[in-house]
Amino acid sequence: MSPTLDAPQRPAASDADSIDQEFSFAAADFERVRKLIYQRAGISLHDGKRAMVYSRLSRRLRETGHRSFKDYLQWLEAASGSSADQEWQEFVNCLTTNLTSFFREDHHFHALADALRGLGKTNPRIWCNAASTGEEPYSITMVIAEVLGATCGARLLATDIDTKVLATAQRGVYPADARGLSPERLKRHFMRGTGANAGFIRAKPDLAKMIDFKPFNLMTTSWSMGEAFDMVFCRNVMIYFDHATQRKVLERIHGVMKPGGLLFVGHSENFTDSRDLFHLQGKTIYKRV
Repeated sequence: MSPTLDAPQRPAASDADSIDQEFSFAAADFERVRKLIYQRAGISLHDGKRAMVYSRLSRRLRETGHRSFKDYLQWLEAASGSSADQEWQEFVNCLTTNLTSFFREDHHFHALADALRGLGKTNPRIWCNAASTGEEPYSITMVIAEVLGATCGARLLATDIDTKVLATAQRGVYPADARGLSPERLKRHFMRGTGANAGFIRAKPDLAKMIDFKPFNLMTTSWSMGEAFDMVFCRNVMIYFDHATQRKVLERIHGVMKPGGLLFVGHSENFTDSRDLFHLQGKTIYKRV
């Protein structure tokens, strides 16, 4: 019989439990986590992330009833079936970082507007592959609506490896004081909540209907994306990968883009050593060779 994810009963806490460290977390456990998240998501964790790993994965130990990281990781690796798939997703969700806002790195959206005007058509195809909680894909569709009109036929694929933040993105609901939104855009592109929803805003349907939200892991070997993309937003993702993984992902992105398509990256990311794939076009913007 294959092992399953039936969690063991959690023993009562003992006086030996440390107040500062609820769970046993040895150096070998951290190395094991580093290996597993690299295999699953391509994320390269440096030594300074040990406290972060402990803090974030502790919640999974509480949920599953384990008293040490060693037991939890052994249980996770031995598990099989749909419950195992779900726990692996929880593991990845815990260790991914989601920091975003509307119109973050504003110069990209001015460049996006110029690029949309220059395409000479009304149905561009764009991929935002770190959609997080949705501020970035909605920022993109706001620009599309402003430049080409809300009924232009443009399509945006918005993906993320973290299924929980992607669910938030699909809802399209944010605090009314969300950072990065001008009063004009707030009025034009969002509906204000009333009653129990007062203090919140929701993206209007004409924005939401442009977006296809889907979970996607950049480490997967199957990149079946359909028609090639005119533009790809891959911002502040590669910083979590080592050089070999960066190169592999860039090659795959190159393969799903149209010649001359634009790749938007984060402010601390530099791919000038991959000139055979992309040429620097502007500030953190590359053109597909």
